[in-house]
Amino acid sequence: MSSSIKSFWEENGYYHARNVFSQSELKPLETDFDHIVSQLQSGNEKINARWQGDAMQQLDGGDSVIIHTHNVQCYSSAWARALFQEKFLSFACAILGDDVILHHTKLFQKPPEKGSPFPMHQDWTYFPSLRDTMMAGIIHVSNATDEMGCLRVYPGSHRLGRVPQTSGQVDSQLLKQYPLEKATIVECKAGDVVFFHYFTLHGSMPNRSEQTRKTVLVQMYAGDDEIEEGNKHPNARMALHGWNHRAMRSNVNDT
Repeated sequence: MSSSIKSFWEENGYYHARNVFSQSELKPLETDFDHIVSQLQSGNEKINARWQGDAMQQLDGGDSVIIHTHNVQCYSSAWARALFQEKFLSFACAILGDDVILHHTKLFQKPPEKGSPFPMHQDWTYFPSLRDTMMAGIIHVSNATDEMGCLRVYPGSHRLGRVPQTSGQVDSQLLKQYPLEKATIVECKAGDVVFFHYFTLHGSMPNRSEQTRKTVLVQMYAGDDEIEEGNKHPNARMALHGWNHRAMRSNVNDT
């Protein structure tokens, strides 16, 4: 099983793992997900993480919402435990090897009818790592259909490597060759996890359904990799499995 996951990953740059979290496991996670959102909404911080740029304007007409926060494990012990769930880590290890390091987590809630899209983009520009092992695992707390604005990917696009101006928030000639409308649609059930490499071109359409789309994205890298110097993105540096070969007193004290 591990070899078939790795083979599919190397060919396509993503992997759809089904039924990773059972419904009984999801119930407390969704309860805490909703609690986090409620807590965010009760504050006075900016929690709408809608992107800027012409591509966004074309996709949503300039009016959409996506509720977002980093590091759900800091809000909820249930979510902290979820990062160590055995089945979830078995897929992560099949892709990265035995040493898996947490970079950060992100909560995304796309509300009904006006949930924000994400234009096609690569993730590497936001938190580049020296060996480019960085990947994401999207834990689906709810179902995610095409109408709900589920993930879309271009299989094999990870082989493009680092392409400049692919953040999704600036004009890019390359991204015009990969329109969101033609990308592969990855519909998911609650409990599924989709892993994808940070070179893989991906995005999502707006949520036009009457349902809320709930996901938590877990960003991970290999234990012998390291984030490039000067990057200010949250970096937990937590060993989820195996060993952190780059950990030193100076960097673990400055996460």
